[in-house]
Amino acid sequence: MTMNQKLSVAAAMVAAVILTGPLRAEGVFETSITIALPPVLPPRVVVQPGIQVVEDLDEEVFFSGGWYWARRGDLWYRARDYRARWIYVEPRFVPYGLRRIPPGQYRRFRKAEWKAAREAEKARWREQKRAEKERRKEEREEKHHRHHDD
Repeated sequence: MTMNQKLSVAAAMVAAVILTGPLRAEGVFETSITIALPPVLPPRVVVQPGIQVVEDLDEEVFFSGGWYWARRGDLWYRARDYRARWIYVEPRFVPYGLRRIPPGQYRRFRKAEWKAAREAEKARWREQKRAEKERRKEEREEKHHRHHDD
């Protein structure tokens, strides 16, 4: 092969790469982030079946399926050890339950406050049910009195 032929082949290869755009093989592209966390994490709290959140952090840090998970904007990252490097994870590999959690819902999460809010919600629900039951009872009594007055 002459020098001109070698240059022509090289130019054709470069042109093919430029024209087809960058090629991305699965698992080749990797990005990571650093998350400033305390040396010892606060306790994890179960917030949904299979999903725990680390209590009282400025950043939402979850634990699910043996991995720590964190979200930055629309991007998810995970690490086996929260002190390790956090690697980007494509959305399709993020557990469905995590993807459904609204951003910020568990920021600075405190179990005691969460428990109190849940108990208050249950009390409101019980009060609504009691009031509804009382209203139905009064309607029945009123209907009964009208029927006997006729």
